[in-house]
Amino acid sequence: MCSRLGLADDPRVRLLAESLIEWQWPDGGWNCDRGATGRRSSFHESLPPMWGLHEYWCATGNEDARRSADSAAELFLEHRLFRRLLDGEPIHASFMAFHYPPYWHYDVLQALVVLARMGRAGDRRAADALVLVGSRRLADGRWRAGGRWWKSPGSKGSNVEVVDWGRSGPSEMITLNALRVLRTAAGASSVRDLQAP
Repeated sequence: MCSRLGLADDPRVRLLAESLIEWQWPDGGWNCDRGATGRRSSFHESLPPMWGLHEYWCATGNEDARRSADSAAELFLEHRLFRRLLDGEPIHASFMAFHYPPYWHYDVLQALVVLARMGRAGDRRAADALVLVGSRRLADGRWRAGGRWWKSPGSKGSNVEVVDWGRSGPSEMITLNALRVLRTAAGASSVRDLQAP
């Protein structure tokens, strides 16, 4: 956000970008454990840094940030955005449910939004995810949320929002994001030609 708001030259933003690059795990992602003692990076914890470093590169031209964001994109694309490498099955059901706002949680649609900003939504390895997005379109051309990470205004506890993002019916924001990624991918290649492997 800082980069998109014109604050990329702030020393605190630069320090954050440099720290993220330093803390990146060998597989291209991130995790709360900076020591990389686990087997795999967390998808939840890798998507926001990838997006942030891409935006930082756009604002500053910093090639280390670009390379770091591209490495994270490869992690997601290697998994076709939601599949286990071992057997091709979905990593987690929540990855295939669309949420808005996503906060720090990972889902296929939010990953495609970021990859579209990076110019990579048309990658053949994103085909499964694009087919999934297309398959969730309602008859009226809109999309519905598959879950939520927030509580309504006036609720108690964590993740209480100041606005009601809607609990039933089509979601305007999910529809907007779905249309964005499908159109971006169609610009790179015909979405009709994308076949799930």
